[in-house]
Amino acid sequence: MSEQHEAPYMRAAIEASRQALAAGDMPFGASLVKDGQLLWVALNKQRTGADCTAHAELVLVREARQALGEHSTVGATVYASGEPCAMCAGAMFWAGISRVVYAATTPDIGAALGGPSLPMRCADALAGCSPAMAVEGPFMRDEAVAVLAQFG
Repeated sequence: MSEQHEAPYMRAAIEASRQALAAGDMPFGASLVKDGQLLWVALNKQRTGADCTAHAELVLVREARQALGEHSTVGATVYASGEPCAMCAGAMFWAGISRVVYAATTPDIGAALGGPSLPMRCADALAGCSPAMAVEGPFMRDEAVAVLAQFG
């Protein structure tokens, strides 16, 4: 896929991060794409859902599989506005997602948000997993970092 082809999917994730921020949540969003089709978009719901595990990627996996079936995530790509943490990387792996593309990096997130840090990079969390899961990024980093900068 080309960057031009993939940009709408990442824009959907970044727009979801804006919506999460506007709702009072952490500024993160994610989109699910399979066979060239945008299937689902989710946003972080940690505060509004009173669930510390409600990161955008976990919300995406839970909602998509519930609404579309468990096979909706198998072989799919997730576009994440921020580099997924180790928890999210594991959840995506167990959901059968084969590729993740992120915008803002873990260091970008730490610099913008401060607070507790789980500094393991997504690719490190998934290193050696079988089947392999591709991790790519940063892609459209500046747009995602601009949203992170509004948090506070």
